[in-house]
Amino acid sequence: MSASVQWIPEDTDRELASAARAYDYLLGGSHHFEADRALGDQVLSVLPANIMARQNRDLLGRMVRHLIDAGVRQFVDLGSGLPVMGHVHEIARESGRTCRVVYVDNEPATIAHAGLLLRGVPGTALVGADVRDPEAVLGADATRELIDFTEPVGLLMLGVTQFLHDEDDPWGLTARYRDALAPGSHLALSCFTWDNDPDTMRRTVEMFRASGRTPIVPRTGAEVRRLTGDFTLLDPGLVYAPRWRPDATSGGDQERSNLYAALARKP
Repeated sequence: MSASVQWIPEDTDRELASAARAYDYLLGGSHHFEADRALGDQVLSVLPANIMARQNRDLLGRMVRHLIDAGVRQFVDLGSGLPVMGHVHEIARESGRTCRVVYVDNEPATIAHAGLLLRGVPGTALVGADVRDPEAVLGADATRELIDFTEPVGLLMLGVTQFLHDEDDPWGLTARYRDALAPGSHLALSCFTWDNDPDTMRRTVEMFRASGRTPIVPRTGAEVRRLTGDFTLLDPGLVYAPRWRPDATSGGDQERSNLYAALARKP
């Protein structure tokens, strides 16, 4: 076991891999077990997932810090995974600003684990709901208690949409979330794409399908751009994740990746 005992629910099935704990493993964290590492290694066999995970988490930091500097003080993070390794509330704490954060995930192991991690952390909550049900997410008691939808919100959808199939209508779902937000709110996106390295993405899709896990759906730049709807796309627009306002966290000279990134503002 890698994670500290006090941060793991006692009834956790350590033989059943968790996507969130596998992601923590890829990030270099400590909240994972052997089964999670095996899942992470399986993904690494076809995809540089550790690099992509780090790019995505560094992107989260840059986007959240930008939003805090822009005056946003409340965040809803869809498909959040475990709230560790520099997640939203930790970034807010480092900024010295008081922010409210609602994390949303539907994996039972993640819900139990994250609830324990957030115990006693002011201004945070974990909502156990499926992102495909916006009414359940937005209408949850914890969401309503922490988030004032008459004020700007940072809606984070980082590494989420590749798990939404076309029949789930990710564009319609995202529109329902956008419609609930006040002017001045922002939508932050990162998405798997075919556009940079289609062969690697094809192998990754096949691996997920063969493993019996939830298939992934990479998308083109045009398909990702549709998710922002009538929101104003902020500079530098829709770009590969390392190119979104790069700083020391951006992965050096890795200008291209298998992740698109965008931040868009509601007029």
